[in-house]
Amino acid sequence: MDRLLYVAMSGAREAMQAQAVNAQNLANASTTGFRADLESFRSLPVYGPGYASRVYGVADGMGVDFSPGSAVSTGRDLDVAVNGDGWLAVQGADGNEAYTRAGDLRVDSLGLLRTGAGHVVMGNGSPIAVPPFESIEIAGDGTISIRPVGAPADAVSVVDRIKLVDPALADMEKGADGLLHMKNREPAVADGAVTLQPGALEASNVNTVEAMVNMIQLARQYETQVKVMSNAEENDRAVTRLMRLE
Repeated sequence: MDRLLYVAMSGAREAMQAQAVNAQNLANASTTGFRADLESFRSLPVYGPGYASRVYGVADGMGVDFSPGSAVSTGRDLDVAVNGDGWLAVQGADGNEAYTRAGDLRVDSLGLLRTGAGHVVMGNGSPIAVPPFESIEIAGDGTISIRPVGAPADAVSVVDRIKLVDPALADMEKGADGLLHMKNREPAVADGAVTLQPGALEASNVNTVEAMVNMIQLARQYETQVKVMSNAEENDRAVTRLMRLE
């Protein structure tokens, strides 16, 4: 009886964890540049003293879905989408370099260039600081040019260049902050072959229909495991009554 209950309990627990990952993906279906997390189930024996007679289900993270999202034209000067492979370098909350596809940029009150999520964008070795400007333009190679306040219409000043990288995907992992990090925690090398599409944003790569179907399937799996646990309880009560009759 304990085997049945253990298997059902572990299955229900892992279904809940998988549902949390799926719900996280669905909640970010409209988040710029979001990359969906992948999840799968597998059976794993319980090893310990004695024979490994218990097997339970495990929801394993399979990494990140790196397929690109669709590019949406916005016409905004500070919006950029990465063409093909590549990433924008930003500063993570821990101060280390991290990477994102979210190109919804803005200049804060201190003049720092940030993403819509608030991460400071990295340039040539340091965060990008933009002086007061009348107009701003981001070129396809990431170069940021401005017309300073009070300057003539033909006066253009180059501020910095956004650091663009394209490391091997196998060397990257997604952190709890939603950003991609190098597994060795070393900054990736800038890649001049990576280009940007100004005036556009990359949408999330989450397939909402698929995520909704997964939600229904996981809910049914959880209900099945709960029913199995309920049946195990009923069987245990029946056995107890038979023992009392003896």
